[in-house]
Amino acid sequence: MGVPDQLADRMSMAEQHEYLRSRFSRRTMMRGGAVTLGAVVGGAFVPGATARAAVPTRSTAPSAQKVDGRLVAPFGRHLAYGNDPRTEMTVSWQVPVAVDKPFLRIGAHPWDLSHRIGAEVRTLYTPAGVGASADHTQYYVHAELAGLKPGRTYYYGVGHAGFDPAEPHLLGTLGTFTTAPAHKAPFTFTAFGDQGVSYHGLANDALILGQNPAFHLHAGDIAYADPSGAGKTADTGFDARTWDQFLAQTESVAKSVPWMVSYGNHDMEAWYSPNGYGGEEARFTLPDNGPDKKNLPGVYSFVHGNTAIISLDPNDVSFEIPANLGISGGTQTKWFETQLKKYRAAKDIDFVVVFFHHCAYCTSTAHASEGGVRQEWVPLFEKYQVDLVINGHNHQYERTDVIKGDTVTKKLPIGGTAYPETEGVVYVTAGAAGRSLYAFTAPDSYEGHEHEVDAVASFVNTKDGKVNETVAWSRVRYLNYSFLRVDVTPAPKGHYTTLTVQGIAETGDRIDHFTVARRAK
Repeated sequence: MGVPDQLADRMSMAEQHEYLRSRFSRRTMMRGGAVTLGAVVGGAFVPGATARAAVPTRSTAPSAQKVDGRLVAPFGRHLAYGNDPRTEMTVSWQVPVAVDKPFLRIGAHPWDLSHRIGAEVRTLYTPAGVGASADHTQYYVHAELAGLKPGRTYYYGVGHAGFDPAEPHLLGTLGTFTTAPAHKAPFTFTAFGDQGVSYHGLANDALILGQNPAFHLHAGDIAYADPSGAGKTADTGFDARTWDQFLAQTESVAKSVPWMVSYGNHDMEAWYSPNGYGGEEARFTLPDNGPDKKNLPGVYSFVHGNTAIISLDPNDVSFEIPANLGISGGTQTKWFETQLKKYRAAKDIDFVVVFFHHCAYCTSTAHASEGGVRQEWVPLFEKYQVDLVINGHNHQYERTDVIKGDTVTKKLPIGGTAYPETEGVVYVTAGAAGRSLYAFTAPDSYEGHEHEVDAVASFVNTKDGKVNETVAWSRVRYLNYSFLRVDVTPAPKGHYTTLTVQGIAETGDRIDHFTVARRAK
């Protein structure tokens, strides 16, 4: 019951969205509701924290009969930094049915959860006939906290009328989080892309928790509720219930580690909104300091210690999968350059790390490299000496040499050191978080099993289609499940501060390591 193929090929995402909304009118939808989010109608404030309350309107959400809250337990907790990770955190979760008066309790100790903060409910309704989903309503709950103290660990619990996490028999449901420090200090973060729901995704989550990261970067293609990934309302196989599984799977780590996501092609769920991100906005609350919250909610930046992190949306520049091509009208690239200028000028920021989905440089036989990224953003990576670029999209691990102007400026062997101020940029594809693996044209080459090949056959997606290329920059290749660990070590002014980057296999073995170094400000 999607858009007919003969129409979908000629319609933009926005046009397909309006077509389907007209097909699924109120008269044909079960329970009389269209799909969208609950509307924010007010605010409630307490010392040191804020929270927004929301009520679904009759025209935007199905009616729901609430059940006894004592019989309902929250699940799928996940954290995200606010605009300032030192003082802001969002706690998000899900409930299986509608509940009364959801809230969050927070305190400095598990026995002192005296701050009770009302939470916002975002109701997401998917009618039967949209993809493979049955008639399904999801209830996502969010509490945005501000006024927190830097470098402080907090205890929190989430609940609703009838379910109070401060009650003795529910203390086992409590979680913790730690805000970013006020000053430069060593820390670790992790990253991957293309996770989905699987044994391998669960295994990687368990290993990531063991790294004790300050935060985690997810470089797009998060849950794969839309397995087609074309960003069209005609995509087959879409099942909103996959998100219930994904958030339950991820909770073991995301309830204590800020889970900072960027959106990939499989995250454009076209039914929910013209840009495809309506469902994501129900599930995630991310920093809102990007250039275009309406069209690009996954574009933002934050600073942790001496490191600035920038999330981009490559669907805006993708020639390979053009559903959202040009959606920002160029504002994303302009904003990106402004951010790079600001961070390079900041006296307390040494490193700039950029993460997003589509690869600038990869030799996978599936997607390989995205020409739109090379055209729009690679010149900015080089101009502003970006220290590390992390991508997903291709389901494998691959790491480049140091690159500038599409050319290898320095071979970067396993264990080597790159100096971005003078040499160029290193790119890592970390897309083996859990989904089925792709393939290389060259043999694997990783730590302890090196097989160097200086000419690898590949291709780049351009506006005119695939263009074959033979590349010399593919230094490390590993075709199995893995993730990225990055250790940040500050240094006194004028000395070398470092990013120590490691590729870690699902087995726990190290498959790659290298260092990025620059003089501290």
